[in-house]
Amino acid sequence: MKPFSIAKNILNNVLDLRPHPNRPMHSNPRTEAFTFGDAIPITDGHDLSNYMECWFNGRWYEPQANLHGLSKTVKGTPYLSSAINFKKNYLSNLFIPHPHLSKKDFDQIALDILWSGNFYLDDIRSRLNNRIQLKAALSKYTRVGDLPGQFFYLSNDHNGYVEHEFMNGRVFHVRETDIDQEIYGVPEYLSALQSAWLNDSATLFRRKYYNNGSHAGFILYVNDPASDPNDITALRTALKESKGPGNFRNLFLHSPNGKPDGLKLIPVSEVAAKDDFSNIKSITRDDILAAMRTPPQLLGIVPNNTGGFGSISEAEQVHWNSEIIPLQKRIANPINEWLGQTVIDFKTYKEVRGTTD
Repeated sequence: MKPFSIAKNILNNVLDLRPHPNRPMHSNPRTEAFTFGDAIPITDGHDLSNYMECWFNGRWYEPQANLHGLSKTVKGTPYLSSAINFKKNYLSNLFIPHPHLSKKDFDQIALDILWSGNFYLDDIRSRLNNRIQLKAALSKYTRVGDLPGQFFYLSNDHNGYVEHEFMNGRVFHVRETDIDQEIYGVPEYLSALQSAWLNDSATLFRRKYYNNGSHAGFILYVNDPASDPNDITALRTALKESKGPGNFRNLFLHSPNGKPDGLKLIPVSEVAAKDDFSNIKSITRDDILAAMRTPPQLLGIVPNNTGGFGSISEAEQVHWNSEIIPLQKRIANPINEWLGQTVIDFKTYKEVRGTTD
């Protein structure tokens, strides 16, 4: 067959498929089902790998958990941030300053081990090898090298990206224990990250909900044949401009020959009746405080029930014995053994409270 004939047959077939004005088009009605996306697993292989190993890039080991993400989580979750700062302030109040370790540097290492599970102390010495001071190195930017006693500090400021290698053997690293590796420590709230993120998502949703005029969206159904296209355009413009600041406005619509059901407002969902914002905040709060093992009455949380949370003084004593004292030992004992002298020391409960018990 000639190429011209082939092209002619293809053109005829295409013309036959065109809709003809005198030929009725029949469409078979059918039921269509769809979903709003597939189910997303809570933890997949990528998420699990972040907590199982420390990747070695040739010079230092990368932390098993993203420190930038952890810092954003702490700053974005009030219950988690409050529990961490409560323990940090508690330790800071008990710490006895030393000529080699200032109160400011101790506050930094106390905060670092609580939010990241690690803290680093740089032993700064003079030319005669005399100890001048112990300075805290931020755990967010400090990395453990491949060689024993090797540490790096990564900074990215107005001077650009800089990699600083500490003098070997001058940095002491204290970490919380971990199940999977022994290079970096992990914070104790790691198991409550999902609850912290859910708490933050609920707050952001509620904030956007109020910014949107206290509704989650609706469908404006117009089936009035007397509606003018210009009126429809003006109505669409008015609805678009009502979003955001100043959205609490009244809307006037004049339709002389309209029908009562010509304009319908169909809400997508009734958030006021079905929103579980308060329940989500309460449940995630309990998960976070359980992971931090901090009594809620010590954080200034108001109870929802009539019975309350119990005695504050009893909760403080239990928290002191079960949490503060072990945390003090995890911080002080390794440093004092490394230095060969007592640099980190704390006040006793009697000295702080003035009791004789």
